Amino acid sequence: MVFDENEMERLLKNLYFKKLLYKIGVGPNPKPAYGWFGDYPTWEAARAQVGGYEQDNILEKTRQSLQKIRSGEAVYERDSVLFSHKEYPYPLISCLLHIAATRNNRLHVIDFGGSLGSTWFQIRDFLAPLAKISWHIVEQKNYVSWGKANFEDDVLRFYYTLEESLNVCQADVILLSSVIQYMEEPHAFLSSLAKIAPAYIIFDRTSFIDNGDDRLTIQRVNPSIYEASYPSWFFNKEKVLAHFDNYTLIAEFSSYVEGEAILYIDGKPQAKDKGFFLKRKL
Repeated sequence: MVFDENEMERLLKNLYFKKLLYKIGVGPNPKPAYGWFGDYPTWEAARAQVGGYEQDNILEKTRQSLQKIRSGEAVYERDSVLFSHKEYPYPLISCLLHIAATRNNRLHVIDFGGSLGSTWFQIRDFLAPLAKISWHIVEQKNYVSWGKANFEDDVLRFYYTLEESLNVCQADVILLSSVIQYMEEPHAFLSSLAKIAPAYIIFDRTSFIDNGDDRLTIQRVNPSIYEASYPSWFFNKEKVLAHFDNYTLIAEFSSYVEGEAILYIDGKPQAKDKGFFLKRKL
């Protein structure tokens, strides 16, 4: 196939052909519109470019999705997106059942940053046979207020702070699922968590850079999910685990979500979402 210069210029303006030419090694990689971008020196520098995770439209979209699940109109929600069938996080389920087996089939979970109960509604069928279970969610104020008014029951409870939840009941495990990468000072939080020293800690769907130090980016969300952009960390694995020298790493696992095994920063594969199952040493 032969193109004259004018025809080649027209084709290069077409996104499809840009991608095709990139694949065969004769064109530039087109910059994606959504995903993760940049390498910011401070949270303030990144935040100045975007909004934040506390944007009201994110809560509203999540609220609408979970109401449909509760009413039986949908079966599964992740990051506010509804699905026609459930995708189960089997590594997380295995970790929780392992803990329950050491607790006479009883389990108390603090789901830090657990939205309006997305993970609980996703996996509750697997935990139903347990003798007793409680699921505490610690979230932003607007999530907790709405959750308390609309979703609380004998199992699912909402709290404004970690300390408030711990005062009610000592946690068997603290679950951190896709949350610390959206915190302004994640390492300060991890240091405080290590001092609390729950028996078990589970990281799930947490973003780690393949090489180098922690990297702060901006995540731009596809508007088909919701209109939002916010700072997002990619962590150095060793730096995160260094907070927990009083813990044993029982298991490391990949994200169950298709597409999170490889994450692209500035259009290049540089990271992935992982999980860790930690047990406090005696």
